[in-house]
Amino acid sequence: MILLELGLGWDILRQVKLRIKSRFQSGNSNGQGFITNMGGSLPKMYATSLEKFSDEAPEEMPVSDMLVDSFGRLHTYLRISLTERCNLRCQYCMPAEGVELTPSPQVLSQNEIIRLANLFVSSGVDKIRLTGGEPTIRKDIEEICLQLSGLEGLKTLAITTNGITLARKLPKLKECGLSSLNISLDTLIPAKFEFMTRRKGHERVLESINAAIELGYNPVKVNCVVMRGFNDDEICDFVELTRDKPINVRFIEFMPFDGNVWNVKKLVPYSEMLDTVVRQFTQLKRIQDHPTETAKNFRIDGHQGTVSFITSMTEHFCAGCNRLRLLADGNFKVCLFGPSEIAFSPFPLSGLKSQIVTALHCSYGSFLSQVKRKKASHAGMFDIANTPNRPMVHIGG
Repeated sequence: MILLELGLGWDILRQVKLRIKSRFQSGNSNGQGFITNMGGSLPKMYATSLEKFSDEAPEEMPVSDMLVDSFGRLHTYLRISLTERCNLRCQYCMPAEGVELTPSPQVLSQNEIIRLANLFVSSGVDKIRLTGGEPTIRKDIEEICLQLSGLEGLKTLAITTNGITLARKLPKLKECGLSSLNISLDTLIPAKFEFMTRRKGHERVLESINAAIELGYNPVKVNCVVMRGFNDDEICDFVELTRDKPINVRFIEFMPFDGNVWNVKKLVPYSEMLDTVVRQFTQLKRIQDHPTETAKNFRIDGHQGTVSFITSMTEHFCAGCNRLRLLADGNFKVCLFGPSEIAFSPFPLSGLKSQIVTALHCSYGSFLSQVKRKKASHAGMFDIANTPNRPMVHIGG
């Protein structure tokens, strides 16, 4: 993994950037339309829904060119998977028999996570989300949060969790700087929960949601993957959660990943979910979304909370994508549904400075190339279903 050791780190990184920068300039096809690190113009950005980016670029752009693709998208959001292990076995995430896990020695250490995060935050990333597997089962989760929240320039430190162990850990995590959270819950019926997750724990998830509200998180985001014939009859029951509590219920279209036996017949499209909600909640109103927002957001008159739809399959939001993914084994993905991954090559922690620069040059160059080659959008859902990819538990939710 890339490590910025001792006093050499940032001096080395600057040298690496200077070496690679020329590869993406001078008018080549891969280098058009992105910001150079110290100057240049900002291309017009894409908008995912109602809000538009300003045509006027700021005089000083704090985002490094390493985070800008050929379509001008600024990647300021890094999702870090802390572990591939999980204490549930959700059907849309992995097969019943589980999946082969990366050996523990090959999983990113705490120091590697912090150093990589520091590299990206110093380059312009201002939001980090911790995922898994289940991130709260990692023993050093509090220390990781404490160190990440202290990175200069980071505005948001979030987590996506199944909520099984969250309630007892959340007070400490909040003290350590955790500022936002998403809790996964796909049914309000305990028996269905056990069927979907192949484990018990429904009450513990509800306890975690209430604990987050009591600690002042607002909103508390509740992720619900909707599957036909399983929980599509509970959509309006979930919406009711927003009436008296600051909950943002997020209905997610069922997505294909290796091992989850995706079938289009199980997919409940956004249009159908929206129609179901509108029939019962006639005061549903669209909220203006930020251009990088993944969800289509709505408010209901008289409700404290909000309702959102994540429409990856039927109405993708790739044009405003600002996300990169660091997997637990140290690989990077620039697209959730893309099979391509890159790894930062390990390099010696001692030795000649030139050797370290050479190793970093190789890794940084590969990463920069991958960002520049990021496609305008992911493939259609049937192509995604037929394209080899990792199970969701490997990628990070």
